[in-house]
Amino acid sequence: MTDKTPSSAPDAEAVRTEADAPADRPETDAPQARPEPAAHAGRPVVEVSPGVYKRLTTGLGGFTMAMGACLLIVLAIYVVTPRSNEEVLPTVDYGSQLWVMRNDAPFTVYAPEGLPATWRPNSSRVHGLDADGKDPVAWHLGFVTPSDEYAALEQSNEKASQYVPRMANSSRPVGTQQVNGVAWTKYHRKDKKANSLARTLPDGASIVVTGTASYTELAVLAGSLKEQAKTGGPTPPVTVTPAS
Repeated sequence: MTDKTPSSAPDAEAVRTEADAPADRPETDAPQARPEPAAHAGRPVVEVSPGVYKRLTTGLGGFTMAMGACLLIVLAIYVVTPRSNEEVLPTVDYGSQLWVMRNDAPFTVYAPEGLPATWRPNSSRVHGLDADGKDPVAWHLGFVTPSDEYAALEQSNEKASQYVPRMANSSRPVGTQQVNGVAWTKYHRKDKKANSLARTLPDGASIVVTGTASYTELAVLAGSLKEQAKTGGPTPPVTVTPAS
């Protein structure tokens, strides 16, 4: 008689199959974790979203935002920087031009002496000394006056009938003015706001004080002019009288 009771022993084939399977096989389809980048020592790390990072680093949008940030910084610096609308004119030392004119000019040179420090020399030019006598010699000396106007001393051995009208911006005298007992011819040109006092010396040289300064200030400059003797030697420093 045959026994049909099922065997309780496990199926041998199934046992072999399970035994051949590798233990703890890793899941191949699971995503790998990305290592976090190490921050540089001593540098702060600013975290931004992927969308912001993309806008800042790619395309026209990033460039525009960077330029906008730069402009904002420049604007902030401009706003906080103190500024002045006053024009600052230079102050010059005309000692070397005075020395050259005093010793080399073919006429008697006059220069201001004793002007207060509120008269600031801001320009000085010599012309004609290198022409070997072929051209007239001239000296221009400009000042900013105490009232912030302009006054210039012009002198030359050019023909007076040509030089004086050109320096005075007018050929029509409007009267005379006494300065230290000497008569100066007055000129005025309204459209240029130019006032002038002029005189011609016995040696044929001409002196003109001219500018936007009033006749009163021009008379102060004219009254300070002193004849300069030829001295030679080293260039003397130019000094001004301290303002009282």
